[in-house]
Amino acid sequence: MPSTGDPSALAPVGPAPSLADVLPSVARSLGVAWGAPRAGGDRAASDGFAFPPTRRAVVVLIDGLGHDLLVRRAGHAPWLRSRLASTQRVASGFPSTTATSMGTFGTGLAAGAHGLLGYEVLVPGHDRLLNELSWEDGPDPRLWQPHGTVFEAVERDGVEVVRIGPAYFDGSGLTTAALRGGRFVAATSLGARVDAALTAVRAAPRTLVHLYWGELDKVGHVHGCDSWQWGEQLEALDRELARLASRLPADCSLTVTADHGMVDSPHELRLDVAHEPVLAHGVRHVSAEARAPQLYVEPGAADDVRAAWAEHLGDRALVRSREEAVAAGWFGAVLPENLPRIGDVVVAMRGRFAVEDSRRARPELLALIGLHGSLSDDEVSVPVVHVPPAVVA
Repeated sequence: MPSTGDPSALAPVGPAPSLADVLPSVARSLGVAWGAPRAGGDRAASDGFAFPPTRRAVVVLIDGLGHDLLVRRAGHAPWLRSRLASTQRVASGFPSTTATSMGTFGTGLAAGAHGLLGYEVLVPGHDRLLNELSWEDGPDPRLWQPHGTVFEAVERDGVEVVRIGPAYFDGSGLTTAALRGGRFVAATSLGARVDAALTAVRAAPRTLVHLYWGELDKVGHVHGCDSWQWGEQLEALDRELARLASRLPADCSLTVTADHGMVDSPHELRLDVAHEPVLAHGVRHVSAEARAPQLYVEPGAADDVRAAWAEHLGDRALVRSREEAVAAGWFGAVLPENLPRIGDVVVAMRGRFAVEDSRRARPELLALIGLHGSLSDDEVSVPVVHVPPAVVA
């Protein structure tokens, strides 16, 4: 059975390695000076991951490949299973969702510093939510997330940087905010992306290649992460990772990680704000992350909304004020300019429960089975698999 552990708080990005340390550690292995993140956007010395020196590196990010999910479904993944003994289990951050984790991955900063604080967040001064995945009608992504990325730093040091993913990622708001730097190569299938990575990594003597794959997350959302379809997708992914690893140059490392995990949330365990007047009262906006909704409330209503949600949800959720969530380190150290983006009330669902709002959520979102965003081990923990180069040139 899946583990849906319920930590009451998430340790902020700090001395223990986390998703924020993956790209900075790869950069250092390539000889690029890069320290550990601090809240203000500057960086201080830290060990991070002790990756050995390399001339070239490929970093694969698998959307939705939680560490604990991988361990449970490892029978579908012989290549990944063979490396579990050396795989590190780290925290992705909160909320455990793609937009936030991509910011953490790309900048080496905690969510509170880079400011990509959820699937949907308030645009301060505009009383509307920004979907940080679609970025529809969004602000300038370079102003919304002004800190430099690891890719930009690596490129400035003379390393060829290539990012590989679906064509619609190129120039998108989230990509520009979180992953800018280097050049982009579009490829559709996983096989085509692996081929593109192999071509790119051989094209320059010092190279960093990033490959993104999102189908595992999509299958988990639609069919559930406990489904046979998820296992089938993991098998296909594992085969391509094995092919990639077997064909890399001898002076190239390979790192595989993920942005978050997932839990299956049966529809009978979900509450709908549209049918729960006590949850709707005093709330202007409910973000659409059903496992970690952020509530933006009417003026002066924060205490009442927090109390109402806490009483109504009981032990199904952790309900915190913005101040409490920030003090507990859920978002890491939060810069003052990013505070207004966080909900007045922040909810982290426990077990398999979820809260949705059918008044505004699209039907296809309401139909999803696999969800993520909260603090459970299944959602927060991600793997870091590192295969060092056979030869350092």
